[in-house]
Amino acid sequence: MTLHIEIPEDTFSGILAKAFRNTAFITGFIITALILAMAIVSYVWTPYDVTKLVIADKTQGSSLAHWFGTDHFGRDILSMIMVGARNSIAVALVAVGIGMGVGVPLGAFAAARGGLVDEALMRVNDLVFAFPALLSAIMITATFGPGAINAIIAIGIFNIPVFARVARAGALAIWPREFILAARAAGKSSTQITVEHVLPNIATLLLVQGTIQFALGILAEAGLSYLGLGAQPPMPSWGRMLFDAQTRMVVAPWMAIFPGMAIVITVLGLNLLGDGIADILDPKSRRQR
Repeated sequence: MTLHIEIPEDTFSGILAKAFRNTAFITGFIITALILAMAIVSYVWTPYDVTKLVIADKTQGSSLAHWFGTDHFGRDILSMIMVGARNSIAVALVAVGIGMGVGVPLGAFAAARGGLVDEALMRVNDLVFAFPALLSAIMITATFGPGAINAIIAIGIFNIPVFARVARAGALAIWPREFILAARAAGKSSTQITVEHVLPNIATLLLVQGTIQFALGILAEAGLSYLGLGAQPPMPSWGRMLFDAQTRMVVAPWMAIFPGMAIVITVLGLNLLGDGIADILDPKSRRQR
C-alpha cells in the first residue's frame, strides 16, 4: 500500500511546494536572480572598463573578445549592460521603496479614517497621479538638472499614488471583517488595528504590486535615460545605450539589440515573478486544484 501525504498549503512547506510547481514563479525567479547576480557582479568585475574609450575597436560585432560587440566608442557592450543593470535596478528599487513607504501608510490611513479625510487624501492622490513620471522628471530636471537622483525622485513620486490606491482598496476590504470588529470590541485603536491586522492581510497584495512597479520602474528609468534625464555619461544606462544606437542601426544593430533584450527580459522576469507570487499566495487558487 502506498501512503499519500498531503502537505497543507497554508504552511510554509506547503507554500514552498506550491512555488516549485508554479512555472511562472520558477521562470520569473530564475530570470530575476540572474539579472540581480549580474548587477552585483558588476560592482567587483566586468570584462572591460566601461569608462575606457578604445576608438580602434569601435562598432565591432560579436566575437570571442567582445561577446556582444562594441559601441561607437569601442566600449564593450556586455560590460555596459552589466553596469546598466546595476543602475536600473538601483533606481527602480529606491523609487519603489519611496512609493511604498509613503503610499501604503497614506492609503491605510485613508481607509481607517474614512469620511472627509479619506476623500481629501484620495483627491490629492488623483492630482499627483495625473502627472506621469516622465512629466515629473522634466519638471524636476528643469529645476535641479538631469541625473539618477532626480529620476529616482520622479519615479518615486509617481509610485506613491499607485501604492496608496492599492493599500486603500485592500484595507477597505479588510475593515468589515469579523476579526476587525472583535479587535475594536477589545478596545484597540484604529492605528493598532491597521498595523496588527490590516497591513499583514494586504501584504501579499502589496508584494505583487511591488514587483509590477519594480518592472515599470526599470522601464521608466530606461525611458528617462533615453531622453537624457536619467543617469549621465560616462555611467552606462540601458536607455542611454538605446539612444546612442538609434543613429547606428544599420552599421551596428547589436548596439540596440542587446540592451533592448536586457530590458525586455528583465521586465518579463519581474512580471512572471509577480504573477507567480500572486498565484501561490492567493487562497482562491488553492480551491481550483
